[in-house]
Amino acid sequence: MPLIMVALLCTAGLFFGMLVLLEIGRRIGVRRLASDPEGATVGVGTVEGAIFGLLALLVAFTFSGAAARFDTRRHLIVEETNDIGTAYLRLDLLPTAAQPPLRAHCRQYVAARLAVYHQLSDVAATTEALGRAATVQTEIWTQAVAGSREPDAHPDAAKLLLPALNAMFDMMTTRTLALQMHPPPIIFAMLFVVALASALLAGHGLAGGKRRNWLHMVGFAAILAVAAYVILDLECPRLGLIRVEAFDQALVDLLKSMK
Repeated sequence: MPLIMVALLCTAGLFFGMLVLLEIGRRIGVRRLASDPEGATVGVGTVEGAIFGLLALLVAFTFSGAAARFDTRRHLIVEETNDIGTAYLRLDLLPTAAQPPLRAHCRQYVAARLAVYHQLSDVAATTEALGRAATVQTEIWTQAVAGSREPDAHPDAAKLLLPALNAMFDMMTTRTLALQMHPPPIIFAMLFVVALASALLAGHGLAGGKRRNWLHMVGFAAILAVAAYVILDLECPRLGLIRVEAFDQALVDLLKSMK
């Protein structure tokens, strides 16, 4: 199942689960008020304050972490574009005869890198594109080492070109691992559990009214559900509504400039 559907289902489940627990909490509160009007609210404020404080902390923690990782992924796109562009320009240090095949391989490499992220929802296609990029890496490195040893190569070709290629290859590993950087699942589970517990306590607090306060009940559930969805969406910025594809244009433009 696509991750976007998983996120939507989790969010919908949280929303309706909170509505149910708000109603259950309200009914429990009504019964307690009927049986013990004076003691029904004794000490409740302390417990509610602790639970709601924990919920606020979890939301802030997961949201700030997801936003930071989102920004990191965008930064890595720019950094990889710069690394590839630098390595491509330094191919001029090699003999003229050695440059055309290397430039062709660099174009193939950039195309493979773009294919990885444009087909991320397809695991098989992504794996194939990663393998293709790794194969081209080997070809580029082998030919660059051989070319830098040619008599008519620039004296500093090896010192300048090979480190640039190494940085370009390292960025592929960095970006691949960045896709897998997420909080442990227990963090999200705890967020959902605390949100549901908060709904139960909030429903208990709404028991004083004669009628259900649908505005507060639906609003409370909807706001927390939307916050949870945004957090999940930020964690997978290529599979949901929040995207980083606009930054891929830098790689697309780089590929067009490689002639």
